[in-house]
This record gives sequence, structure tokens and C-alpha cells, in this order.
Amino acid sequence: MAKIGLVQMNSGADPEHNLSKLKKKVKGLQLQGAKLVVTPENTLVFGSKDDYLQWAEPLNDGPFQTELSALAEKLGIWLLLGSMPIRHSDGTITSTSLLYDDKGQLKAHYNKLHMFDVDVADKHHSYRESDTFKAGDEIKVVATPYGNIGMSICYDVRFPTLYSELRAQGADIIVIPAAFTKLTGKAHWEVLLRARAIETQCWIVAAAQWGEHNEGRETWGHSMIIDPWGHIVACQQQGTGVLTANIDLQLSEKIRANMPVAEHAKFSVQPR
Repeated sequence: MAKIGLVQMNSGADPEHNLSKLKKKVKGLQLQGAKLVVTPENTLVFGSKDDYLQWAEPLNDGPFQTELSALAEKLGIWLLLGSMPIRHSDGTITSTSLLYDDKGQLKAHYNKLHMFDVDVADKHHSYRESDTFKAGDEIKVVATPYGNIGMSICYDVRFPTLYSELRAQGADIIVIPAAFTKLTGKAHWEVLLRARAIETQCWIVAAAQWGEHNEGRETWGHSMIIDPWGHIVACQQQGTGVLTANIDLQLSEKIRANMPVAEHAKFSVQPR
């Protein structure tokens, strides 16, 4: 059993300000005994296309990633940064999760697969992530001392076949860092998270952005840790803050043994 911590943030376009806020929250979680800390999507930069282009760094290089690595090593924790813009050799950028171990080594990264290209009846109205980011093309499940972690980001949660594949590849815990809009979050966030937990029989760890941001964006918050039975173990509804929960993989084993849905499944879906 291990204690996992979540950070709920209200990030903006200034990465130094966001990082300063993050460090305080992560330190607080470490003092509470958290061994793995998960942060929201757009933790370091939450702004316009120009902001992402300005602050994007090459993978495992640059001042912000250096500070994240040092933070994980100093506190002796595993740190999963929900996402930051990563620049590639061809000039494109991806929305990328970074997983550091307790020695500060980058153990894995995940490029967001599904781009949020939708129209929403809020102040921002039109969202076109593909105008800024290149979609990823790889599924990631990473072995850690606390269980196998399946990686995903925000809009990915609406595509259950991804989560079935994460389970098939051995995930025990699935992380869903997010910046869900307030409108869609109120309608769908909890329902989607609990469904992904129930159908995969995995722990769901969903760190979220909350509140008003630049460019007229407003996010839902409600960061949650959900057990493999679909029960909400911990939730930070509004405001910035942190929460923790103990992850018990024996519970996952018991639920999977009693209801072996993965063995009963009649269909598998290959990615396009």
C-alpha cells in the first residue's frame, strides 16, 4: 500500500509562477507521506499558442525540467507532471506528461493522444488543440514501486478503448491529469472517471485544473482518486489544494478475481 498525492492548481501563462506554487504543494504532500505525486494538465503553462511555443522545451532538457527533476530527487518522491509543452526536432510540440522517479530520473513520458478540437457553449467557445499540439502515437504503461501506471491526459478519458488497452498492458493505476472545462466537467467528469475505474478495475488518479484562467477559460476542478470498484476515495471539489489516498493493489486483485471482466471480454479493438 502506498500513499498517492494529487495537486489541484489554477495555472496561468507564467511558468515560473506556476512552478513556485507547485513546489509548495508538492512539499506539503511529501510531508504528509505521499510517495507519488500527480499534477494537472498544463501545470507549468496554461495559456495561448504563443505561450506554449515560447516555453516549450526539448524532452529531458531545459530549465523547467531540470527543476522538476531536482524537486523529485530532493523530496525523494515519484513525480508525475500532468503535462507541459515539449518541442521536437521537427519543430512540432506535444502536450506531454513526464514521470520522474525518486532519484530525479525521467522514467517515462507520454504525448497526449486525443486532441480537444470541440465547440463548447462557454466564454471560450472554440477549442482547437491540434492548432498548437501534435497528437501522440504511443500508449504508455510504466512499472513503478507502487504499481504499473497507465498514462493518459484529459480528453483521452472519453475514449474507453484506450483504457481497455492500458489495462490489457498491465496497468494497476491510471493517471488522468486534466484541465476539463467547467461546462463539460459538470456534466461528464465524475461519470467518465468512475466508468473508467469500473470497466478497467484500476485505480484512477485524476489531478485537475480549477477556476478562471486567461483567454476566458474556466475549469471544473474536482480532482479525484477512485478505487477499482468505482468508489470516490478522495475529492478536492473547488479551490486549489492537495489531497491524498492510500492505493491498495490487493483490493484491485480481489475485485478482478471476483469479477474477471478482462477474461470475459469478447472483443478487442486495435488502434487506428
